[in-house]
Amino acid sequence: MEYRVVSIVRDHARDRGTAPAVTTDARTVSYAELDERSSRVAQALKAAGLGPGSRVAYVGKNAPEFFDLLFGAAKIGAVTAPVNWRLTPAEIAAIVADAEAPVTVLDAEFAALAGEIPGRVVLTGDEHESWLAGHPADDPGFVGEPDDIVVQLYTSGTTGVPKGVQLSNTNFAVGERMARRWGLDESSVSLVPMPLFHIGGSGWALAGMYAGCRQVLVRDIDPAALVDTFEQERITNAFIVPAVLQFMCQVPGAAGRDYSALRAITYGASPITSEALRRALDTFKAPLFQLYGMTETTGAIVQLEPEDHDPDGPRAHLMRSAGRPYDWVEVKIVEPGGGTERAPGEVGEVLIRSSQNTPGYWNRPEETARLLAGDGWLRTGDAGYVDGEGYLFLTDRIKDMIVTGAENVYPIEVEEVLAAHPAIADVAVIGVPDERWGETVKAVVVLAPGAELTEDEVIAHARERLAGFKRPRSVDFVDALPRNPSGKILKKDLRAPYWEGLGRTIA
Repeated sequence: MEYRVVSIVRDHARDRGTAPAVTTDARTVSYAELDERSSRVAQALKAAGLGPGSRVAYVGKNAPEFFDLLFGAAKIGAVTAPVNWRLTPAEIAAIVADAEAPVTVLDAEFAALAGEIPGRVVLTGDEHESWLAGHPADDPGFVGEPDDIVVQLYTSGTTGVPKGVQLSNTNFAVGERMARRWGLDESSVSLVPMPLFHIGGSGWALAGMYAGCRQVLVRDIDPAALVDTFEQERITNAFIVPAVLQFMCQVPGAAGRDYSALRAITYGASPITSEALRRALDTFKAPLFQLYGMTETTGAIVQLEPEDHDPDGPRAHLMRSAGRPYDWVEVKIVEPGGGTERAPGEVGEVLIRSSQNTPGYWNRPEETARLLAGDGWLRTGDAGYVDGEGYLFLTDRIKDMIVTGAENVYPIEVEEVLAAHPAIADVAVIGVPDERWGETVKAVVVLAPGAELTEDEVIAHARERLAGFKRPRSVDFVDALPRNPSGKILKKDLRAPYWEGLGRTIA
């Protein structure tokens, strides 16, 4: 039988139900308990009128309730749409409305948002438990088809509401192969610190669940607490963004802790510097994997192996690469905007063909058409080249997306907010290198004639209108922005001075 996401909980509950599935704080849920709880959710959603194709939203930090909802929705053919809780209330409400979700499970920590969210809201905690208790633990038995959508992750939008990336059973069917590549099996204890609204959180957790191991969920990132968790929970595998990995290495006494259970650390969403790599290897003394992918490819599609993490060796240049594609993934470099394939070593747009490619964005046919290049190929929006050994090197972004601490920021969204300030005549937003976050947001501002404005005032203006990770961290004032003959701002020219000498212009 072909892979279904819902089979994860059903199969493990049947074969090894007492095995722990999810741990958070002092609470552990077994696979049998998760199966029972998700069946109650399924019945609750059915009673609310949801069925195949319906969307149900989750707004909350990493918690077992997410998996109650994910598998419960899958048991009736519904789709779980986790929402970035770091967004503003208006942004969260807009995404729930875009998903057309009649029911939202809301983290009790964010109870103040309940009045902002359309449809029925169920708070985690006592209300959620009562919701479950009011319905029988009878599995509706829905199986569905390989191409049925099971998860809808929202990626940052260039304008307006972010786009819902639809991910299917087929997209997640690589879970078995991923688990093997990352060394995950039934005996693993997998740390999940990335938020579950991010493919690095939900995708990593599902791979671990496919392997049947225990997931240790992290609600809030605290480097010192993470070091404790590694030791106390006997973590064997983890996916951590480089910035957090670096913070963990700086915790006093971190290098002297007991990491003897650790098998590997996997990282992605931004590159790691040579110095951060050295510290990580010295601190944790475990193999490192680098992953490259995107929400639209259901996460990782290219991997840099542990043996290629040698910043002082004869092949140190490979540290600037993203690695090589998986056996089931094809990478093609083409002329930007065209279909002519580039030769090895020649820079062009990176295209991906894989069963992991999303079938498209939710209710966005035009954006889907721009994303999918035909014949199974997907446009990543990144530029790069493939060397003679098959290693993918990323050189720049065709899209101007900024990745800061694993969060995606589209400059145009920030630019529109800043351009509304009466003292700003022109503005461009770019990503500049940051030792901790990979990139941070910088605004380059042209003032209106006679106007006066300080850096602090620009940042304060953004603070009132944007989520924290989207706000500029620095501001430059210039007389004019560089533009080409058609009037387009030359952001590559703006970025160049900041990235010069780093060997890689994409973070």
